[in-house]
Amino acid sequence: MRRTEKKLMLLNRSAISTAVLLALYGGSFGAAHAQEGADTATTTAAATPAAANDNINQVVVTARRRAELIQDVPGAVTAISGAELEKSAIPDITALTDTVPNTTLKASRGTNTTLTAFIRGIGQQDPVAGFEQGVGIYLDDIYLARPQGALTDIYDLERIEVLRGPQGTLYGRNTIGGAVKYVTRKLAPKPTLDAKVTFGNYGEKDLVLKGSMPISDILRIGATVGTFNRDGFGHNILNGRQNYNKDVMAGRVSLELTPTPDLFIRLATDKTVDDSEARQGQRLTLGPAPGNIQPASGTYDTRSNLYTVLGHEQQVTTEGSSLLAEYTIDPTLSVKSITAYRKSKSYAPIDFDSLEVPLWEAPSFYKDNQTSQEFQLTYTGQKVQGVAGLFYMKTNAYNDFDVLYNAAGGLSLLTHDDIDSKTWAAYADASYNVTDAFSVTVGGRYTEDERRAEIFKQTYLGLNSSPRLGNAGAVAFGAPNTNLGKDALHRTDKKFTPKLGFGYKLTPEHNLYTTWSKGFKGGMFDPRMDLAATGGPTSTVSLAKRAGVAPEEVSSIELGVKSSMNGGRLQTNAAVFYTDYKNVQIPGSIPTFDAAGNVNGFAGSLTNAGKAKIKGLELEAVAYVTNQLSVNAMYSYIDAKYNEWMVANGASLVNIAGSTEFQNTPKNSANIAVNYEWPMAVMGRSGSFSLSNSLSYKGKVYQTEIARSTGVASLDATIPGNLMLAQDGYALWDAGLVWTSSDRKIQVGLHGRNLTDKRYKTAGYNFSGFFNTVTAFYGDPRTVRATVNVKF
Repeated sequence: MRRTEKKLMLLNRSAISTAVLLALYGGSFGAAHAQEGADTATTTAAATPAAANDNINQVVVTARRRAELIQDVPGAVTAISGAELEKSAIPDITALTDTVPNTTLKASRGTNTTLTAFIRGIGQQDPVAGFEQGVGIYLDDIYLARPQGALTDIYDLERIEVLRGPQGTLYGRNTIGGAVKYVTRKLAPKPTLDAKVTFGNYGEKDLVLKGSMPISDILRIGATVGTFNRDGFGHNILNGRQNYNKDVMAGRVSLELTPTPDLFIRLATDKTVDDSEARQGQRLTLGPAPGNIQPASGTYDTRSNLYTVLGHEQQVTTEGSSLLAEYTIDPTLSVKSITAYRKSKSYAPIDFDSLEVPLWEAPSFYKDNQTSQEFQLTYTGQKVQGVAGLFYMKTNAYNDFDVLYNAAGGLSLLTHDDIDSKTWAAYADASYNVTDAFSVTVGGRYTEDERRAEIFKQTYLGLNSSPRLGNAGAVAFGAPNTNLGKDALHRTDKKFTPKLGFGYKLTPEHNLYTTWSKGFKGGMFDPRMDLAATGGPTSTVSLAKRAGVAPEEVSSIELGVKSSMNGGRLQTNAAVFYTDYKNVQIPGSIPTFDAAGNVNGFAGSLTNAGKAKIKGLELEAVAYVTNQLSVNAMYSYIDAKYNEWMVANGASLVNIAGSTEFQNTPKNSANIAVNYEWPMAVMGRSGSFSLSNSLSYKGKVYQTEIARSTGVASLDATIPGNLMLAQDGYALWDAGLVWTSSDRKIQVGLHGRNLTDKRYKTAGYNFSGFFNTVTAFYGDPRTVRATVNVKF
């Protein structure tokens, strides 16, 4: 009953505008469908089939904060239109991992809606407050400071853009690996109403309703509401609960005002509530003696016993509002203001051991909020084009989590983090056309990051959690391990990140470019800092930990060529890149022991891993063989290696770089897709069928860094678990059959993903030092879904 009431409350709030639209429209929809002219081809190297009139679509993106053809952008960018996303029935952006070069997008371990993103070897897997992403996630140019809730179902989008390589000049904060942009569509000038229904195996039932209407000549209103539901791929073999299920409600409302032809204002608000069951892992190792419990037989099955936090079952709520104002001063000059506020709250019961006994588990509570303001000035002259801006953001990231472990009668170790950040930046990026064929791009960004952290760690007796997690009567066991307020943990990092690029059109069809750029991700404090384990708060080691870790820095050079031949019927993109990566921030946890040698807690092991070198190759191509047949292909190669990673081994330091691997970075990735389209009327209505087949491949993926013997006993003990979580290379086959009416008002599709039902690991926990605990999480099994999309 609780979940039903909450979903109805969200539906009432988010869909009220849709209800008003229905009441006002009456039966007038039939002749009032607006064309989706904004939706273009899917990518520079993955586009929809050519139309019968040979009119190859041109792809317009805003990768450089101004609208331009994607083939003119001097950098590696992939764009997927909303129309193609709907046509292929991609459920969320993790599916782009199969088709975008050197990109890994996945659900974080133990979650449904927290996003882990890696591009060209750079990212961040741990979502704890204090850790920041290496890939920027944006919603309409609004930076999402936290990964919680960033993985949402795809709806109401004009396109998604994936920018690879450092984006420090234009996007700044934490975009040293790249950026992923959700771009929502503007409202149509005429009344619209769309309905999309999806049914699939595992009891999938989805519904998305979208509507918009002009209130007057200058004001439009629109709303979208969606509900996404699916049974679990597995279940808890002890209590019957669903595992890997989906229960999500989402809504978005926007108002668009155009008081003059030169001024555009949009006010938008959105909210998503994920009421899915806690995603629990499959334990890969035997349970403890004397029972030595065997792993669950089903890949998606579990024996977990933890399902609540603060008396609340798993839930992630994400919401935000934004105000966009764009004013065109003259045909070459415009200004933009972006004001935004976002927040999220997560109840996350994480059962590390995936057993029915409270051996090693972590009830967790996260919340965050952010306020941001950005001003942009854009100039588009014949010789000079560019953008300059100011950016300010204030954020708070907060978490409380207990680690419950069954040792010495049971203990609860609370970790409390309260992290405040302020950042401001000034940036400019300009291109100058020296000749019709040769151009120069110069850019730079100055960033100042200020961070304050409150960190508290305390052990309590028993397995009933700490006071912050609901047990007011908890009894403290000894003094706090860490007790530091925000006055004790404060740092400011400043950096200028430049960019220099050259473009040369060998011919009108071949665009050669080279870009050198730098990126920067601010320093941070270890949110699991345990000063008791490092000799007390004033020891030399503890004082070093209290200073935090240094900022990550990258310097990258890229050389590429973009070609469009035979009137656009053959498009190819190729890029090679080299990245110098310094002060790589590696989080982790190590066990602590009492005098008798028993595990009595854990300590954070955040460190700067020294230096790394990354080099790679990316190829994309699309060929419109005929007006009906198109072939898309992608291949990427990356060689990412640590050159220096110094760790303590007794009284000395050793370089363990040769024993490590980059996580979430397959060396080889490839995809080939064939699409054939032919006209066919259905029930007297003209239209066309589209048959698609896609085969993708990923090379071996490591979930953690330590892969071979280091000579350091504490690290070598983790290797068996690390190798258990590594996923060998695998291939996935997807296919779809879609019929679209000629007027694009009706679309019906049958879609299959992972048709060979491949089981492959996407994440996991290696706590082999904690009660021999290794648990894994897997990608989706074979899914089949039918979709019906109607535009009234």
